Amino acid sequence: MTELELLIDFHKDAERQGPGSEIETLKALSFITQSENRPLSIADIGCGTGEQTITLAQHTNGKITAVDLFPEFLNKLNHRSKQLGLEERINTLEADMTKLPFQNEEFDVIWAEGSIYTMGFEKGITEWRHFIKPGGYLAVSEITWLTDSRPPEIEDHWNREYPEIDTASSKIKLLEENGYSPVGYFALPESCWLKNYYDPMELRFDSFLEKHSHSESARRLVDQEKAEIELYKKYKNYISYGFYIAKKV
Repeated sequence: MTELELLIDFHKDAERQGPGSEIETLKALSFITQSENRPLSIADIGCGTGEQTITLAQHTNGKITAVDLFPEFLNKLNHRSKQLGLEERINTLEADMTKLPFQNEEFDVIWAEGSIYTMGFEKGITEWRHFIKPGGYLAVSEITWLTDSRPPEIEDHWNREYPEIDTASSKIKLLEENGYSPVGYFALPESCWLKNYYDPMELRFDSFLEKHSHSESARRLVDQEKAEIELYKKYKNYISYGFYIAKKV
C-alpha cells in the first residue's frame, strides 16, 4: 500500500476525519436563514465519511451534494444514508475540490468542515464564491490561532504544515475582502478534538497495525498521529478550528 492508501484505510472507518461534533454543525447551521417554502441546495465539500452531511440532511429541508476525492469515504456515506432513509436527500460526488464541476450560483450554501486547508483558505473562499447564489452562505471550519502570540514549537510546526494558519480576525478580514459579509464565528471546543476525534483514533491504532502486519509504513503513520495528538494536548490553549459563517454579498 502507498502512504495515501494507508491513510485512507486508517480513516475510512472513523465517524470523523477531523475535529467536530453534531452540536457545532448545528450551531453553524443556526446562522443560516432557511425558508420553509424553498429547500436549500447545499454542497458539502471534502465531506469525508459524512458525519456532518447526515446532520445537515436531518436538520434542513434541502438536498445535499457531498463531495470528496476518495470513493472509500463516499461509499461509507452512501451506506449510512441508505440505512437512515436519506439517500434521496444526499447525492455523493467523487471530485477534486479544486476542479468542481458546478455551475455559477448553483448552491444556497457551500459547507466545508476541516477540509478547505487542502486548497488553502483564501483560494477556497474566492473560487467557491462563484458557486453560491446571491445572498447565499459559506460555512467552513479552518485551523485557527486562538491567541496573537504562541510558543515557538507550535508556531513553527503549523507554519511548516499550513502557512495560511492565522487568527480569526485575519480570516474574517479575508472574507470581507473577497465578497462576503461574516455572520458568525466560534472556535471548536476541546471535546471536538479529544472525545470526537483523537480518542477514537487512539483506539484504532493497535488493530490498524495488526491489519498491516506492523509494517514500517503503518508504524510511521501511527507515530505521526501520536505526535499530532501530543502536540495538540500540549498547546490546546493556542489553537483550534474556527467555524466561519459568511453571506455572499
